[in-house]
Amino acid sequence: MRPAVSQTARVVALWRARESLRSATDRLFEDALASAFLGWRLRWALRLARLPVVGAAVPWSLIDGHWTGSRGTVAVRTRYIDDVVADALRSGVEQVVILGAGFDSRAYRIDGIERARVFEIDQPVTQAAKKHVVARRLGRLPSHVTFVPIDFSTQSLDTEMPGAGFRAEARTLFICEGVTHYLSATAVDAAFRYVARSSAEGSRLVFTYIHRALLDGGKTFAGAETTLAIVRRVGEPYTFGFDPAELPDYLAARGLNLIEDVDAGIYRERFLNPRGRGHEPLSEFQRAALAEVAKSPAPSSAPD
Repeated sequence: MRPAVSQTARVVALWRARESLRSATDRLFEDALASAFLGWRLRWALRLARLPVVGAAVPWSLIDGHWTGSRGTVAVRTRYIDDVVADALRSGVEQVVILGAGFDSRAYRIDGIERARVFEIDQPVTQAAKKHVVARRLGRLPSHVTFVPIDFSTQSLDTEMPGAGFRAEARTLFICEGVTHYLSATAVDAAFRYVARSSAEGSRLVFTYIHRALLDGGKTFAGAETTLAIVRRVGEPYTFGFDPAELPDYLAARGLNLIEDVDAGIYRERFLNPRGRGHEPLSEFQRAALAEVAKSPAPSSAPD
């Protein structure tokens, strides 16, 4: 079967476009490119969402019911990672590596990011579609962005990144948003070890993940069965998760120190409650974490 553009990446773009429709005082971020990545069905849904009366009901009735809490979670995690990127740029980070970039547009909308070298890593088909849209909307592909097509199941960062111009001596921020839960345990292990082994001291990794209990049935989450069924149906099933209690040790074994682990409660307190949006549903099984490369990275070994 011919590879297709990631459908979950398009849904994430829809949620970002939907958040961007909010007023300047209410929205968590503005992503002017997000709507350009949508197929016609999702563009239609977004147009309806703009209507004064119909708009308030469209996301819930047509889409949210299939992706319980996803819209809110994409919005808060996008803002969380935006803040991490902004902080990294202020501290002088020289490189930003976006693993599984999908339709992430941070390379084109975050102030000051053009002064860093940005590497967008993704599977070739989705990346080609993105490059076409970016070039059409911006008039060209920005010179500070390097696109690196990689299939994580068959190619490694170790072999592909040096030829793309990645500098191991430069302090780097790695972003891995909405990716780990689609990979194998071996692929996640390899990616995290690469981050610790191949970047300068003080480099950081921000990533999202799903609670392992969603996959092994160890805990019940609202809307979990529906979400799992949907991702299987679109051919992008969840395959990997972390137990939050085990995450610090997992990272330490790979040369990374956990800085913070963010759950839905923290998202609400930090981003939604101050805007009077604390009632909005979130996917309770989705989390984000920020880690830093340790001074002496652990040697490579077999996955735990």
